[in-house]
Amino acid sequence: MKMTKIIAKKRDGETLNAEEIRYWIDGVTKNTIPDYQTSALLMAIYLNGMNDDEAIEMSLAIRDSGDKIDGSLVPGYKVDKHSTGGVGDKTSVIIVPLLAALGAKVAKMSGRGLGHTGGTVDKLESIKGYRTAIEESEFLDIVRNVGCSIIGQSEKLAPADKRLYALRDVTETVANRALIASSIMGKKLTSGANGIVLDVKYGSGSFNKDIKEATALANLMRRIGESGGMEVTTILSDMNVPLGNAIGNSLEIIEACEVLKGRGPEDLKEECVRLAVAMADLAFPADKGHNEDKVRRALADGTAFAKFKEMCAAHGGDTRLLDDYTLFKQPAYQYEIRAPWSGKIVACNTSGYGYASLALGAGRNTKEDAVDPSAGLLLHKKVGDTVAVGDVIATAYSDKAESFADAQRILEKVTFVDE
Repeated sequence: MKMTKIIAKKRDGETLNAEEIRYWIDGVTKNTIPDYQTSALLMAIYLNGMNDDEAIEMSLAIRDSGDKIDGSLVPGYKVDKHSTGGVGDKTSVIIVPLLAALGAKVAKMSGRGLGHTGGTVDKLESIKGYRTAIEESEFLDIVRNVGCSIIGQSEKLAPADKRLYALRDVTETVANRALIASSIMGKKLTSGANGIVLDVKYGSGSFNKDIKEATALANLMRRIGESGGMEVTTILSDMNVPLGNAIGNSLEIIEACEVLKGRGPEDLKEECVRLAVAMADLAFPADKGHNEDKVRRALADGTAFAKFKEMCAAHGGDTRLLDDYTLFKQPAYQYEIRAPWSGKIVACNTSGYGYASLALGAGRNTKEDAVDPSAGLLLHKKVGDTVAVGDVIATAYSDKAESFADAQRILEKVTFVDE
């Protein structure tokens, strides 16, 4: 089989068969196919697309490119959750211990932030001592003993995707439905989970700009998951407004703690309840109709927060920070961003809020960039609020005082007011 013929076939808009897809992914894994040929095929796929059967086969080939976690080593139903990315989305930090507090087993592998979207691994690493890179045996021990664990993606799981994503990132072939779905689900099918809730975002803070695109992606990922033997629930989430008020790593952990203590922003709490109930319905189908009450009670009575502290301790995290927020790394500077206009905030470009936080040091432009755990934004005004000239719309935190002008400029540009 020749790679050039596979490239030409997709270039001409034809359908690749399972043997051709497997040959390609196997070559990517073993590094026997040069990057320039894989890049050419990725661009052909980006331009001409893949049908569902091709995307399913690609996902299964990515799954099979490395090790798989043996879910049978952890007793009980294993449930997972994945979000397609957003701004201020710290739901995993809240939902994972929440489900464990209800008795489910949650073994979750998460990623780092890149560009305007934040990463769960970066957020957890703002907790002093929290280890996101541990051996699989310890990971499974924590899930067995605590009920939940969140770690970074293992190098041994779905290695083909690591190389493919690196090439997609530098060839502008990221935003393609089949490539997105196969990347996400190829990794998720290695997790050993019995079921998964897929939180698919749409709106200005997502690569799915409308609900139609998000629905198509959700349907494809559901088909892939079911083909790999998983139960799948898909939920569509509006990312036209940042989720919660905090954007940044330690800021988002603090806000997550507040929700786990029964407080926190209402929009974030309700989104977490919605996702947690969907996960509980997979893990405890006999309790459908009662799972929402169980979820809300675990948030209100402190059992979810206690489980989060237990998980953090098992990972080596200093749990004192979770009660005394002053123990987190503190930024060198803070700055009040004030409104230059009066009126009602009617809309925003959510990705712009992410880029403002990135300018402050909370994220990375490349995977090699360092992240300031204390940097970010705390929003005081959001869509629907009325503002007057001089009102504080956000507080910015950074070790780089020169970044505040950029953050102010971005927020002014992406916040739309009916004056």
